[in-house]
This record gives sequence, structure tokens and C-alpha cells, in this order.
Amino acid sequence: MKNIKWVFVLYAMLATFSIMAIGIFIGEGSAIGVIGSIVALVAIMGFGFTTKKKMREKNQL
Repeated sequence: MKNIKWVFVLYAMLATFSIMAIGIFIGEGSAIGVIGSIVALVAIMGFGFTTKKKMREKNQL
């Protein structure tokens, strides 16, 4: 079994919470909250892909 990369687990959990926040803010009718959650989701996913690329280039994956 391979080692767990905890940074990717963290990114996945944060992205999941951002997706849940989108649903919550839709239910509350808050457009600002929805937009903020979408921005946070895009940023978190971007950080995750950037981190994966850097780790792949250093042969850490």
C-alpha cells in the first residue's frame, strides 16, 4: 500500500466543504456566498493541481 499524501487529503476535504457551502448558500438565497464559495473551490482545486504538478516534477509521486 502506498503512502498517503496528506496534503491532497486536505485539498480534497476543503474542496468538498466548498461544494457543500455552494449548496447551503443556494438554499439561503445568498448570491455573494455562492460566488465566494465558487471562487474558493476554483482556488483550492488550482492549488491542488499546482502542488501535484510540482511533486510530479520532483519525482515525489
